[in-house]
Amino acid sequence: MVDLKLHTRKDSEDRSSFDQLTKFVRVRSSGNARFVEFDFAIGDPALFVELIMPQGAFDQFCKTNDVVFMTEEQQQVVDAEMEKWRYGEETLMANNRR
Repeated sequence: MVDLKLHTRKDSEDRSSFDQLTKFVRVRSSGNARFVEFDFAIGDPALFVELIMPQGAFDQFCKTNDVVFMTEEQQQVVDAEMEKWRYGEETLMANNRR
């Protein structure tokens, strides 16, 4: 069994176990888009779902879930992992991407 360590908030002493988990957001759409396209992750920025909402709903969603916007470093790690899964590391497809 793999020991999975999920990211929890530092200010989470009085919250339930689930609510202690950090909720991450990564916005994928441009700032002037009609809808906000974003990734939403709970506990681990690499495990996310893709969501789309109008700006007002997105703002309320972020407030309700007390989200943390992913850092540039977290985004790069997630992108690198996605590349590995999509193309492999030492495969013909991986070599074609270089």
